[in-house]
Amino acid sequence: MKLKNVFACTAFATLMVANVGAQEAPQLGKASLDEVIQAMTLEEKVSLLVGSAGKFNSDQTATIGSQGELVPGAAGETNAIPRLGIPATVLADGPAGVRISPTRDNTSQTFYCTHFPVETLLASTWNTELVQQVGEAMGDEAKRYGVDVLLGPATNIHRNPLNGRNFEYYSEDPLLAGEMAAAMIEGVQSNGVGTSLKHFALNNQETNRTSNDVVVSPRTFREIYLKPFEIAVKKAKPWTIMSSYNKINGTYASERADLLTDILRHEWGFDGMVMTDWFGGQHTTWQMEAGNDLLMPGKKSQCEDLIKAVRSGVLSQDIINRNVRHILEYILRTPRFQGYQATNDPDLLHHAQITRASASEGMILLENKDMTLPLDKKAAKRIALFGCTSYDFIAGGTGSGDVNSRYTVSLSEGLKSGGFKLDKTLTGLYETYLAEQKKTLEKSEGFWGHRPRAKEMQLGKAQLAQAASQNQVAIVTIGKTSGEFLDRSIRSNFNLVAEEKELIQQVCEAFHAQHKKVIVILNVCGVIETASWREAPDAILLAWMGGQEGGNTVADILAGKVNPSGRLPMTFPMQYADVPSKDNFPDLDAISEEDMNKALQNFVDVRTSGDRKNFDVTTYEEGIFVGYRYYDTKNVPVAYPFGFGLSYTTFDYADASAQVEGDCVKVSLKVRNTGKVAGKEVVQIYVSAPGKDMSKPKKELKAFQKTPLLQPGETQELQFQIPVEALASFNEKDSRWQVEGGQYQVQVAQNSRDVKVSLPVQLSERITETVQPLMLPVAEW
Repeated sequence: MKLKNVFACTAFATLMVANVGAQEAPQLGKASLDEVIQAMTLEEKVSLLVGSAGKFNSDQTATIGSQGELVPGAAGETNAIPRLGIPATVLADGPAGVRISPTRDNTSQTFYCTHFPVETLLASTWNTELVQQVGEAMGDEAKRYGVDVLLGPATNIHRNPLNGRNFEYYSEDPLLAGEMAAAMIEGVQSNGVGTSLKHFALNNQETNRTSNDVVVSPRTFREIYLKPFEIAVKKAKPWTIMSSYNKINGTYASERADLLTDILRHEWGFDGMVMTDWFGGQHTTWQMEAGNDLLMPGKKSQCEDLIKAVRSGVLSQDIINRNVRHILEYILRTPRFQGYQATNDPDLLHHAQITRASASEGMILLENKDMTLPLDKKAAKRIALFGCTSYDFIAGGTGSGDVNSRYTVSLSEGLKSGGFKLDKTLTGLYETYLAEQKKTLEKSEGFWGHRPRAKEMQLGKAQLAQAASQNQVAIVTIGKTSGEFLDRSIRSNFNLVAEEKELIQQVCEAFHAQHKKVIVILNVCGVIETASWREAPDAILLAWMGGQEGGNTVADILAGKVNPSGRLPMTFPMQYADVPSKDNFPDLDAISEEDMNKALQNFVDVRTSGDRKNFDVTTYEEGIFVGYRYYDTKNVPVAYPFGFGLSYTTFDYADASAQVEGDCVKVSLKVRNTGKVAGKEVVQIYVSAPGKDMSKPKKELKAFQKTPLLQPGETQELQFQIPVEALASFNEKDSRWQVEGGQYQVQVAQNSRDVKVSLPVQLSERITETVQPLMLPVAEW
């Protein structure tokens, strides 16, 4: 990285204002925006359009933001113009909690933040009210620490399970992703701080993300990848949008006026501010023209480019004024402009409780043979706890989605706090082994937090036999993490490595030989292969990455304090070879370690060009058939279907009905808890279209609800309203959204492959919206 301090953009401003007294200048919030903009010099306008790190020369194309000075460790700031009453504002990551430095110079006070569950886990709750509560806690923390905008949520689609940042995203389904993002935005912004919905759009791989060109059809773009952003923008009105690093059909996302102005502002009615991802885009003038208001974190060269472009007539002053207006409108809303003083006193204890409760609703019970779970403390007097991750739990992913929290509760700590007794001999072996591994791993160079985790400890047959004889149950934890800049490996991250498979198999053999149960906990960043080993253990709990209270949350579920109610927000395929985008996604295992290390460094400082498949250019050949839309339509066997999840109780659906009333399809049904313990159920409504006017998926999720906690025998009536326009498909030929006429099937289901009842409804053909033909592939220009 080549960073060198030089003069800030704002230094130019002093040349133009020497004869203007501060008392004579119009003040933001008192004078009209027109007056303030008219009073600004070109240099002042440019200083507002380029972030406060505009005092740097840089060749970077991407970074994890940490340029904040007002709040150390924050991702970046906007510049102040004191003579006009314009304050600086602070922007901080991230999707799982506020990311700032936990310590500061010249004070012993700490500034730890709460590590909340990752977005994938929150989506697994299928509970928008709960996600909004998490957002409220995040927003409160951001405000108290002096942050004006939280850089999240991220709502890109889980196109492929290998994307290194899937943990920061919600789902493979646009409706679920959009509703979750909207709930998070409403929660955060209820505190009077802003959000930045990201990464707009098609940021679905990390490999060469700052140069990768995504080739996609308009229908695919609009129905799958734009839809969650559209839902969130229209429903929750985020203060800001962050454009993505990648190109779309040949042009950088941050340089596309059809994306940032025509679609975002004109079609959807967005009235906030658009900013780049950190060092995103390439052509400063094109970004301004496209409607990318703020360039972050800012470079001196961008200031110089803009001033030169305006003075030479290449860039219109009207464009500059338009973008400045958007930034000023944003600043007027911020806590800093409102005079709020950071208190630095968030209620971390209360937020930890919210983290623990929210994580418990998103963890998913995948297997539970013979009701292995919940554990009976009397029967499970002592537990043999296997796997390095049991003692070193993963709170979240790496990169800008990480959080500097005070602690992370391991599973061993959670079980002990929950009253369970662990095998001290086995625990001692692991703790000694991990301490030795830590010394070795600390010496290894990692890239932006991508440091290797300890390999699984090898145990002999005698040790396993002794553990089986001295304990009543075994728990094995498997850990997989990922993060920014790097996609996942099929061989070592999607698949279990040999040591992990052997550990599960050997523990199962030893404990089953003595008629004792084995439970596997998956503390993972995303989808993994399970089909080859899932029959061995007696129960599998998908814990995802549950934030700082992860170990306590898992213990709550194992003990039965919480009845698991999480459902999959994506499909688990039988094998990676079944993934529809497998041929159109980078394969890290095909790149040597030496070349990968070189490439990782280049990703930060160099933009590429060329036509290397899935590196320079990635074509979305699968079209709209992403996730369950593909697996269910093509009848491909899966390990676990979209929407799947088990419970400690059972539910029955009754009195389901569906009818068309005006512009809505109204669905109602009754859900009854038919089991012996209280629990929550997720009801999913899918719709199958006639599919005569164009190719359609077999079914698509169109509504969902999670019941409140139902006691045994209790019944809850649920009502759903599906707007008819939500059933429209995009006709590329005529550039319009259309609902085909004919008979539709409304399917009430527990998951995409477990439909309880199918209800026919008749709809007439209609056009819901006609739009400009935008975002076309280059060949169609």
